[in-house]
Amino acid sequence: MDQLPLLIALLAALAGASLLAPRIRVPQPVLLALTGAAVSFAPGVPREPLDPALILAFFLPPLLYADAFQTSWSDFRRWLRPILMLAIGLVGLTVLTVGLAARWLLPDLPWAACFLLGAIVSPTDTVAVQAVLSRLRVPRRVTAILGGESLVNDATGLVGVQLCIAVLLHGAFEWSNVAFDFGYVAGGGVAVGLAVGALFAAANRWVKERSVLLVLSLLAPYIAMHTSFALGLSGVLAVVVAGFVVAWRIHMVPPNARVELYGTWEMLVFVLNGLCFLYVGLEAPRILFDSRMFEVRELIVAGLAISAVVVLTRIVWIIPAAYVPLWFSRTLREREGGYPPPKGVALASWCGVRGAVSLAAALAVPTILPSGDEFPGRTAIVACTLVVIFVTLICQGMTLSPLVRMLGLREDADGEREVRAAREQLLRAGIARLDDFCSATSCPIAVHHFRASMADELSSLRELDEQERTFARTRLAVSDTVHREVLVAQSRELLSLRDRGTINDQTYVSLLLELDRRQVVAHHH
Repeated sequence: MDQLPLLIALLAALAGASLLAPRIRVPQPVLLALTGAAVSFAPGVPREPLDPALILAFFLPPLLYADAFQTSWSDFRRWLRPILMLAIGLVGLTVLTVGLAARWLLPDLPWAACFLLGAIVSPTDTVAVQAVLSRLRVPRRVTAILGGESLVNDATGLVGVQLCIAVLLHGAFEWSNVAFDFGYVAGGGVAVGLAVGALFAAANRWVKERSVLLVLSLLAPYIAMHTSFALGLSGVLAVVVAGFVVAWRIHMVPPNARVELYGTWEMLVFVLNGLCFLYVGLEAPRILFDSRMFEVRELIVAGLAISAVVVLTRIVWIIPAAYVPLWFSRTLREREGGYPPPKGVALASWCGVRGAVSLAAALAVPTILPSGDEFPGRTAIVACTLVVIFVTLICQGMTLSPLVRMLGLREDADGEREVRAAREQLLRAGIARLDDFCSATSCPIAVHHFRASMADELSSLRELDEQERTFARTRLAVSDTVHREVLVAQSRELLSLRDRGTINDQTYVSLLLELDRRQVVAHHH
């Protein structure tokens, strides 16, 4: 119960900061982190360190699962090459450059601890970036690549953390072992994700109760994460892959349940994301104050320098990675839609915000070695990680909106054309089904005029003559049947468009929810 006042304060801070952020034009994640730091000074706030399992095992699974649902699989496949170059190539380069910089700035740190710091700060935070980009309507290619990068680099960065900690704990390093361990951890995580995703996709097909479907949707990411942890595999990859599989079969869920699931998950993600950034701010003063005073200045200077290395490494890597492979391969150029616009590349190079995942990974570093000695450099690793998070969150997070406006970026026409074409196709499918139905069945005027349908409903309630009430009910029944048949035909056509790759997953889900809401409204009428 000692934590209850803190939870109340954090929820109040979440509500207040979320209302204030758009009014003062500060990105919500930045304001939440600063608010969390302010809350840490309030009297009565517990000073116990944050349990990293709270983020890694409780917050992270549903957040990753929701991100996987928001990611378009067709876009992910189309731009797989730049996504992997960021999520694997850039992560590896960041581990190397940060490790070398940390060794130069903090010479007392062992090499493995330096590279451990690089692995910890290598994953970007998709929440902080998407919170800004989602309001700015930037080109779809940019958002797809950045979202895909963040989903995968969480896994690669945390796998690097696992390997570096193993080296420090056991004092051994062999490239063959590292390659085998990486393949086992990553490949096993993907396999677990596929199995869990297939299991829960099948459950969604047979379960119709909305409350049970919600519980199952919460259960899936936790089972994927826990199973992977128990087997020593990548829980992040397992959750992401499971989310992809279930999202691909989301049309098996009944329409009314689907609408409620998406609405409930939107609120859940809002709360969990907000609490994560509040916790980041809450931990900052405690970590710095727990360091010995003469170390604080040295650690802050080292953290600022490492932050600069992190930012510059991303810029140096992204620009050639965006163009050089396309210059050598015409096939890649055609698949990815030609060379990326320089303005989009510039924006992507600045979207390197770090967040709660890096903090949780740093706090999860063991405190002692098997020999009983202190884990080398743990205080420096955690403090430098925290500085990197705040520098990127404030410097990059707060400048993304001005950068987008300065570059003159806006959403490309491809997405609008795709939505318009899909709507036209849905209308054709609905009209065709209506024609087919009315050619075989005598349709009342209510099918074509909604006002007449409401008049029939009114007559079924008010008409004194029993025969007239019966006729009205019959017309309403036929009208309801036609509405359902049209919506089913449109849903099938929409699924066909997605499966053929004509539209991406985000367009599919957006239009599917529109049909779901119309079906719910039609059902109530």
